[in-house]
Amino acid sequence: MRHTNIMMKGGAAALAALALAAALPAASAGSKKGAPAPVSRPLYITQAPIVMLKDLDSGAILFSRGADKRFAPASMAKVMTAYVVLDLIKKGELSRDKPFTMTEAIWKKWNGSRGGSTMFLRPGEKVTVDELLKGLITVSGNDAAALLAVGIDGSEEEFVKRMNVVSSKIGMASSRFGNPAGWPDGGVTKVSAADLITLADRLIRDHPGGYARYFSIPKLQHGKAPGGEPIVQSNRNPILGRFVGADGLKTGHTAEAGYCFLGSAKRDGRRLIMVVAGMGSEKSRRDEAERLMTWGFEQWEGRELVPAGASLGRIDVGKGAAPTVAAETGMAVRMTVPKGYAGGYRAVMRTQAPLSAPVVRGTPIADLIVTPDGLPPQTTPLLAAADVGAGGGWARTRTGFYRLTGL
Repeated sequence: MRHTNIMMKGGAAALAALALAAALPAASAGSKKGAPAPVSRPLYITQAPIVMLKDLDSGAILFSRGADKRFAPASMAKVMTAYVVLDLIKKGELSRDKPFTMTEAIWKKWNGSRGGSTMFLRPGEKVTVDELLKGLITVSGNDAAALLAVGIDGSEEEFVKRMNVVSSKIGMASSRFGNPAGWPDGGVTKVSAADLITLADRLIRDHPGGYARYFSIPKLQHGKAPGGEPIVQSNRNPILGRFVGADGLKTGHTAEAGYCFLGSAKRDGRRLIMVVAGMGSEKSRRDEAERLMTWGFEQWEGRELVPAGASLGRIDVGKGAAPTVAAETGMAVRMTVPKGYAGGYRAVMRTQAPLSAPVVRGTPIADLIVTPDGLPPQTTPLLAAADVGAGGGWARTRTGFYRLTGL
């Protein structure tokens, strides 16, 4: 496998370069000789020890402090649990309608005796995966997290193994999970802000339907109080319903990391993802989150370069039933720049070529790297536009012929 800048290859890659050039609007600058002068970035001042803000559509990191420091995420770990469950649903290995039966052991563990958040499941109660996901995210149900883990893999320990395999696969290099709820576990469960941003990015990209279904529910009604009245709990998200465009993800709180929040908001088609950690109170967490999001939307702008679903060229597939697969945009690609920016940009598409068959439609296979003049590169993943199965001997012969001739 070799790292390839497709715009600089010959043969089939030249077709990709032509497609890329045709898809992207011409830069208004960037053709001048020499390195562009650095651009003045909007100023953001914060007392938070851990802060990160990313523009999802361009991959631009707008602000970062302490992003690689590892800390206990508390209930933000439930986003990883949700990602694993949504992935199983997407693959057809789990149904939303599948019921799991609440066990006596899980009930005893979380029945108010430890002070954790629950959705008040009762022993013997049958609850669907769909309802458990709602309880997991909306009210941060520890009982929901445990029941999902046991229902899927037979034990929390086995499910945690799955969590760590998946987290590594999606690029969370600094993270380790010890339980599905994020409950303090002697320092086993640790993440970084950069990894949480990666997780939120992948969840929103890989499971947009699941994100829309589960992460912005304002209230959850489940169970009954001793007096018989319904139990209604509000979503813990501090900016949901307060900040225009806020639509999901999770809070967390530990003595070590303070009050934390992994959040996202979308305005005018542009989405930002943020982490704040180490805040001293719920109010300071909420205020910091609102201030950071406001700064990101008001001081920066996204300029669309490529619409969603655009093909930016074809990439070789080794030993595949087809010799190449198209790389396309999963969502609109934007270049994020300070308000009033007057510079240009350069763009390249990079991949590890050839890809190994089979290739699954919708999986990341390349990166579109856009470098605005005077700003750091911004990276957006490109997805496989089709499935490419493993090929036999004839397919390998055809692939070799294609690479020699481009036909």
